[in-house]
Amino acid sequence: MTSPNQAVLFTDVLVYDADAPDAVTGPTDVLVTGQRIAAIGDALGRIAPEGARVVEGRGHHLLAPGLINAHFHSPANHLKGMLPSLPLEVFMLYESPADEALRPSPREAYLRTMLAALEMLRGGTTSVQDDAFVMPTPEPDIIDAIMSAYADAGIRATVALDQPELPEADKLPFLAEIAGPELAAAIHGPAPLSRADLLDRYAHLFEKWHGAAGGRLRGAVSVSAPQRVSVEYFKELAELGEQHDVPMFVHMLETKVQRVLATEQPRFDGRSLVRYTADLGLLRERTNVIHAVWVDGDDLDLIAEAGATVAHNPVSNLRLGSGIMPFREIRRRGIPIGLGVDEAICNDAVDMWSVVRGAGLVHNVSGLDSDLWPSAAEVLDCLWTGGARVMGQSDDLGAVTVGRLADLVLIDLHSPAFTPLNDIRGQLVYCESGGSVRLTMVDGRVVAEDGRVRTVDEVALLDEARELFAARKGALRAAHAGAARFQPAYAEMVRRAAAREVGMNRWAGGHA
Repeated sequence: MTSPNQAVLFTDVLVYDADAPDAVTGPTDVLVTGQRIAAIGDALGRIAPEGARVVEGRGHHLLAPGLINAHFHSPANHLKGMLPSLPLEVFMLYESPADEALRPSPREAYLRTMLAALEMLRGGTTSVQDDAFVMPTPEPDIIDAIMSAYADAGIRATVALDQPELPEADKLPFLAEIAGPELAAAIHGPAPLSRADLLDRYAHLFEKWHGAAGGRLRGAVSVSAPQRVSVEYFKELAELGEQHDVPMFVHMLETKVQRVLATEQPRFDGRSLVRYTADLGLLRERTNVIHAVWVDGDDLDLIAEAGATVAHNPVSNLRLGSGIMPFREIRRRGIPIGLGVDEAICNDAVDMWSVVRGAGLVHNVSGLDSDLWPSAAEVLDCLWTGGARVMGQSDDLGAVTVGRLADLVLIDLHSPAFTPLNDIRGQLVYCESGGSVRLTMVDGRVVAEDGRVRTVDEVALLDEARELFAARKGALRAAHAGAARFQPAYAEMVRRAAAREVGMNRWAGGHA
């Protein structure tokens, strides 16, 4: 591991260059000093500072930008593989029960955040946007625990607080008329925290953590979704985002249930969630439109006009049966797309390579002509250029270029995924699974190497997490048993929405 101030000289490496005919230049040298790439060229040893660490590429290692996880939720990191595939609205009953017995301790929040950071860094992911939904409430000590984990691990993280502000009945169609007495009492109850309390938590996040760790840690704002918050809170968060020049995370039209809200909730007055947001003046350049599966052409025109971005989560959309995002229509309008894991419980790994491959494959069943399927080059453009734009850091991330932040991944091309080397783009998208990653650098510091994270005691942390979360299984099972009482009503809501005609189909297999 390098110290924060130690220069690093990569010698005889191939460099990923999206503009090169074969996407590769070199072999050459790359010098990193401080947080940034200082020089790219031959024989840079003559200008490297004394004491610089030398990393030999030997002509068969590829130096590429670090992978960017454009959308993520960290609080479910300890639940991977636990739930069957279910529609989002049913899934969320089990994913995030607001059960006091499950309120995390600061150490628990630290460990579950660290689990994801370790997995990301091992695989070459250097940046993450964490839309942290902390149930039942995001208290300051829990916010501190999440941010401390990212600080200690050495990853670049932009973090927001994803919390609903309205009762459940205001967020979903049909449910109020389906609900029996017990569920009716639950869905009409208030959200865990008021708007004023949530804004206090944001004040803590920004005052203590925005710009921490030399700028590696940043705050962001999240309304979760337009149907989950009041207009007043939506506007206040948008202004907070403008004040700090940070992204605003907004889940929009992930599922058909959310599309049906247009006609089933009077406040939307027949408008899609995208149109509703635009009419409020809150669809802006800093807006991350998350998912964008059940969007139509008018929605996409509004997103393009606003200069907003889309965070695409293909594996999550498959796991939850949400549908297939209209990738080609979004690209055709020039809307930047980033790629995200979503979360460990609906991806079952915090692994960007699976997301890259998923983005390269799922749109091939869209029914479009094969000339309109995503190319490997387009998928990598989403990963790096789109990811940097979604994070609001286009000038700093996403390319191996002099002056950019040194968030880099070193990939061994003498590995099964790249042997023989036929096409670097195609093999990065369809073949690599993280096993070829030899080194991960964030902010000019080597943080993972040869399959191990070097910034923390990984073995001790994993042992502690294993013991702590094993002790929590009883409370989790009890919460899930309680949630199961409401599953029939939520499943009926999903079925009613599925039967509605909305002028589009985003499901494969010929379903209406």
